[in-house]
Amino acid sequence: MKKIYVKLAALAAVVLATSSCQKSFLDEKPYSSYTPITLNDSLGLNSSLVGLYNHTSTYYSWSGQQGWLSVWQVGTDVANATPNQQGIEIPYYNYTLLTPTDGAASYFWNRNYIMVNLTNTIINSVEDPSLTAISQGGKNRISAEAKFFRAYAYNNLATCFGGVPVITKALSAPKTDFVRASLDEVNKVIVEDLTFAVNNLPDIESVGSNTKGKLYGRANKFMAMQLLAEAYLRMDKPDLAEAQLQSIINSGRFKLVKGRYGIQSTQPGDYYHDMFIYGNQRRVQGNTEAIWVLEQENPNTVVGGITDNPQHRRVWGAAYHNVPGMALSDSTGGRALGRLRLSNWVLYELYKPGDIRNSPYNIRRRYVYNDASKPSTFGKPVPYAGADTVFNLAPHTTKWYQFDPNDTFGYAMIKDMVLMRLGETYLLLAEAQVKQGKLEAAATSINTLRERAFPGYPSVGKVSSSEMTLNFVLDERVRELVGEENRRMTLMRTKTLVERATRLNGNNGFNPTRGLSNTHLLMPIPLTEIQLNKDAVLEQNPGYN
Repeated sequence: MKKIYVKLAALAAVVLATSSCQKSFLDEKPYSSYTPITLNDSLGLNSSLVGLYNHTSTYYSWSGQQGWLSVWQVGTDVANATPNQQGIEIPYYNYTLLTPTDGAASYFWNRNYIMVNLTNTIINSVEDPSLTAISQGGKNRISAEAKFFRAYAYNNLATCFGGVPVITKALSAPKTDFVRASLDEVNKVIVEDLTFAVNNLPDIESVGSNTKGKLYGRANKFMAMQLLAEAYLRMDKPDLAEAQLQSIINSGRFKLVKGRYGIQSTQPGDYYHDMFIYGNQRRVQGNTEAIWVLEQENPNTVVGGITDNPQHRRVWGAAYHNVPGMALSDSTGGRALGRLRLSNWVLYELYKPGDIRNSPYNIRRRYVYNDASKPSTFGKPVPYAGADTVFNLAPHTTKWYQFDPNDTFGYAMIKDMVLMRLGETYLLLAEAQVKQGKLEAAATSINTLRERAFPGYPSVGKVSSSEMTLNFVLDERVRELVGEENRRMTLMRTKTLVERATRLNGNNGFNPTRGLSNTHLLMPIPLTEIQLNKDAVLEQNPGYN
């Protein structure tokens, strides 16, 4: 055996010596690295586009800071931190602690500017005149997909930070002289990118396919329309927003789910709950509302199926497994930690009787002992005691239930993330109509959702034009989208964070909202970014020291 190793080593030395005499041996020719040099054909560019979806998932997955998802909910009108808070969310209900050194603001800034640079790399490569292997139509489609994500990043930044540095060329070296563009300049990039995307992305039924069928998870023009409408609303251009939203609704491509479907349709439940069952969330699985689904896979079967172990179930669910007599199960949603609790306003004031969105299948308020090894309690109702309603048995949305019997510890959540659906389209439309004084039209838009929400009793849920205000629309968003929307960003976008969080969630008995002011309608520019930007002044948002 030793002789074989010696011979192999000698052969390697000969090959190395021979190769070193050839000039080409030192020429680097990367084929797989994510650099512009690889983006010279459709294969390389498509691979880089797929990478944008992977990066998008990191906006929602940060297992090192399990309170990350709570940042966007606690200290608003919908939720409070529980005794099992993780830490990063604390400044977002105790706003006196929110400073430029905040880790959440820094992470969000980082995620978005990485996205900007990734998309710029693709867009710049496609626009390079030397790229002749792809038709102009092909280039436009590639650029449109990348521009959708660039606009997505800049819209996030504009909503949370205001005017920020605008970069449209990929950075390949350190830059230390950034300056903040005006909000109008940032908005201009967003509108231009999304307009291009609307005009060049495919219809949802014209997306590409592979051996498993149509790639409905890839960008389509309706995604760009909805994001553009949301941006227009932030810019106070409701008429332009309405036009985009009406186009989505009138396209005929999407329908509100009004009947049972999917893998549990013969089991107890309701059609609203069906939308959030693992295996029902995608368009190909029967979800006719789905506009944009960020598809995830079980990493035990698909390598790289998720990024950094998403924590949605742990954050939103209750820690019922701490109660003796309760066992982990699919019907109870798997293992959760109860890192946040829905506000008293949501739990006790928001819903009218009969609203399907508040059914026991959608907001769990009660448990039954399910540990068969404890016959003295099995099958009996679990009583509330002590802090259980805050933590162990806290009422919660079931939208993030997901149980893998092969992973009962349940560190990661592997469900798809439905980022855009038709239910929100109607809510955005109602908002645009209210802002234009079209109150009858706004009531019609809201009633479209409420007829679905009150099956068999549409008159109970029906609202009139006299009830149409921005606050009513924001209330309805919670009824429809709690657990789905980024509530903080919605309230920042509509500039209602201070009023609503103070009025509806300022007196909660545990971790109440405090120290909130108009300063917090924007997040602080990360101090590290200001300090590293040594060759220009990167100004801080007002109110942050």
